[in-house]
Amino acid sequence: MHLSRRTTLLGLGALTLSACATTTTTTSRTSTGLAADLRPTPNAAYDAWVASFRGRAAAAGISQSTLDAAFRGTGYLPGVVRRDRNQTEFSRTLEDYLSIAASDERVSKGRAAFARHRSTLNAVEARYGVPANIVTAIWGLESFYGERRGDVPVISATSTLAFDGRRGAFFEKQLIEALRILQSGDVSPAKLTGSWAGAMGHTQFIPTSYQSFAVDFTGDGRRDIWSDDPSDSLASTAAYLDRNGWTSGVDWGREVTGGTSSGTIIQPQPGGPRFAVTSNFRVIKRYNNSDSYAIGVGHLADRIVGGGPLRGTFPPDRYGLTKDDRIALQRRLTARGFDIGGTDGVLGTKSRAAITAYQTGQGLPATGEPSVALLRALGG
Repeated sequence: MHLSRRTTLLGLGALTLSACATTTTTTSRTSTGLAADLRPTPNAAYDAWVASFRGRAAAAGISQSTLDAAFRGTGYLPGVVRRDRNQTEFSRTLEDYLSIAASDERVSKGRAAFARHRSTLNAVEARYGVPANIVTAIWGLESFYGERRGDVPVISATSTLAFDGRRGAFFEKQLIEALRILQSGDVSPAKLTGSWAGAMGHTQFIPTSYQSFAVDFTGDGRRDIWSDDPSDSLASTAAYLDRNGWTSGVDWGREVTGGTSSGTIIQPQPGGPRFAVTSNFRVIKRYNNSDSYAIGVGHLADRIVGGGPLRGTFPPDRYGLTKDDRIALQRRLTARGFDIGGTDGVLGTKSRAAITAYQTGQGLPATGEPSVALLRALGG
């Protein structure tokens, strides 16, 4: 596989489905838990597209019975199109990224998940040579250890995006492979769910990646990455890394605190920590082509098995604020009754909305931008 999941699906692995998603819109939700705009909506043009697609699917070997079962109850999802068109590549600093990727909660849940599934993880490591803590860290970043796997019907999502046409050929290929998954009997149509863009299971495989790398680790005859049992997902992730060149016995890398070190040295954030990385760091980037993601996986993996926080420090941000300053700003806004969604030092949508509201109430220009002056004005 020559394209990483991030190359093909922007942001899917970049903490979007997992705990780090920051949405800019508010949508109502139905009793099923899905946002209202992720429910099928009548669309005659989409229906006509599906009718024409059925012929192409049949030519690709998809049976009529599979097509009938797959499209029963599905439909056009307007929210999928909106999310695809509004998608951006977040320019988070590495400091912000790691504040989320290796948060106290994600570390503690990771340690618990690692202990709970240690027997399976050890068996996966023995078969594929990929360390158990690396696999666990990817699981944590992709779906918060299975808590956020996504519940959007994959057939509806991929067919909507194929019909929309922005990346029509890519998503039609995903749709065909999703239909093959159904035809093989690995999962029922009702359980074939995932993210709004069709990434599925505990470690968020798109259908083509599933077909190339998913394994039946439990031996029950199905490559089941959707069930509450994460065994097949964890093994599939290890298989993915193994087949993309993972070298057993070689670490991902480490933080560099001295002068010189062997290996390739990178410093993703100017003035921040430096890292000596190995060939396995580049293999992690085949899963998601981002230095921050690969460092996030490696650092979280280290933390899961008892490692400590990074020793290096990050410089103040472009507003002159350190992480401690940003945490103090969030705490002071919270004390004034604003809902900012937590005090992690990452100034996301809620924090900026709170800043805007405070500025408006004080008769100040409503920029939504933090500052040292704002921190002082909020007091202790």
